[in-house]
Amino acid sequence: MRIGFITTVLVAMTLLLWPLQAIAMRRRWPLRRKLPHLWHQVACYITGIRVHVIGRPSPAHPLLLVANHQSWSDIMVLGSVMPLSFIAKAEVRDWPAFGLLAKLQRTVFVEREARGRTGRHASAIADRLSEGDVMVLFAEGTTSDGNEVLPFKTALFGAAQMALRDSHTGSTAVQPVAIAYTHANGLPLGRFFRPLAAWPGDVTLGPHLLAFLKEGAIDVTVTFGETLTFTETSNRKDLARRAEDDVRRMMAESLAGR
Repeated sequence: MRIGFITTVLVAMTLLLWPLQAIAMRRRWPLRRKLPHLWHQVACYITGIRVHVIGRPSPAHPLLLVANHQSWSDIMVLGSVMPLSFIAKAEVRDWPAFGLLAKLQRTVFVEREARGRTGRHASAIADRLSEGDVMVLFAEGTTSDGNEVLPFKTALFGAAQMALRDSHTGSTAVQPVAIAYTHANGLPLGRFFRPLAAWPGDVTLGPHLLAFLKEGAIDVTVTFGETLTFTETSNRKDLARRAEDDVRRMMAESLAGR
């Protein structure tokens, strides 16, 4: 019954907002940023995801958020905090349901394995940053088991550099963000049970999705770190390493309850 209720509400909400979002995207209304934010807020509420925020998003623009990645639910979690768009691997575009939602979220799709197209992808992301969109980069390039942060891939950090061309301040803000799933139904998940919320790439989506929705209440902590400033003299790889260190530290603090 719980899964049926959640599915009914999400489908109904999607069908209701879909035409309006399509028009807003075509006509470039500011509403195109707000409707996905509303969708994610409602989705988190009815699925029982309780989001706890530490810190605050940077007011600076252009703004690139760099986060760890554990599950499909990361999209809902971050999307409920503020209006933003995501950077996702190209195959997500063709996923049933998820692909449609990603398009309505105005996601930038990238082919991570096509190194020859990295510059073009970074340029597309930079264009969106310059237009005022807050973009989220899951810099690990895949999902983890929720207990650790994987090494960051640095290629798409070049988008921060490219966004300098249209920046009025001569800099691009890069803010580390840590996502940590901490409790289920009020009880600490612990290292062994954290994969209940996390979705590593070798786990089938369907059974994991059903188990997650059946669980009830899931607590997740989102921590916004100190904003890093990318300028003409900044080194892309050094900035990526600093962001990775900050995300790893913040996630460890959240999992330890500090």
